[in-house]
Amino acid sequence: MKISSGQIVLLTGASGGLGTYMAQALAEKGAHLMLVAYPGVGLEELKRSVEKLGVRAIALVADVRDPAQRRDIVDRTMKEFGRIDILINNAGIEFTCPYHELPEQSVLDVLAVNLTAPMILTHMVLPDMLKRKSGFIVNISSLAGKCGPAYQEPYAASKAGLINFTTSFRATYKYSGVSASVICPGFVEAGIYARLKDSTGCAAPVLLGTVKPERVVRAVIRAIEKNRPEIIISKWPFRQILAFIAFFPSGGEWLIRATGAHDFFARIVAAQAKANKTH
Repeated sequence: MKISSGQIVLLTGASGGLGTYMAQALAEKGAHLMLVAYPGVGLEELKRSVEKLGVRAIALVADVRDPAQRRDIVDRTMKEFGRIDILINNAGIEFTCPYHELPEQSVLDVLAVNLTAPMILTHMVLPDMLKRKSGFIVNISSLAGKCGPAYQEPYAASKAGLINFTTSFRATYKYSGVSASVICPGFVEAGIYARLKDSTGCAAPVLLGTVKPERVVRAVIRAIEKNRPEIIISKWPFRQILAFIAFFPSGGEWLIRATGAHDFFARIVAAQAKANKTH
């Protein structure tokens, strides 16, 4: 699907990290935006910023964990714009914590925001897209959904689910005019990783490195316009590592550990524990 002036984009996680970069890039292409975030810090400022580019934007503070608020997001977008051409499921949360210490509600919250909300929002917007034989869904996953780093069980599970949801969706609706892509970035210099680094001082492993948010945004646009099933974004070519893991799970487990991914999150846990003791 070619992104063109006048299209309507529903973007969740709009004012957190990657979302702001996506909103700006889409506005530069002339897309009108329903900007959704919770709790919505910076959302009004983002709205005013993209409107300077000559597009219409609406800022909506909504918690995608809540079924009623999910319905309101879609209803409000349809009422204000009349249709939804592109849905970008970007909202996401994580907790870096030993799994046995993680409160049950936190597990449910991660699954609700990262997996349930994208699936339900897609379910809501799909009938109208199918009727018009036009529409695109972008699901923002993570390399965590490919290789499951330590201390990230709910996050990794939710992102893996998002990958397979997208794959199945593409198969079902291949000839309908509606399609979907999944984006799998590594450590991005915005959003979750940036917050972890700022709060703990822990930097990404050298062997994995980081990627700039602008690169992820370019991948999102390419995925939509080229109908790519999946785009992996990392400092180094990662598909070779994933192929090795698929063929040699035990060796792959060692290889992922050797990259320093598990140690990075272990350092985060230690830093958080130290900070909690000082308060």
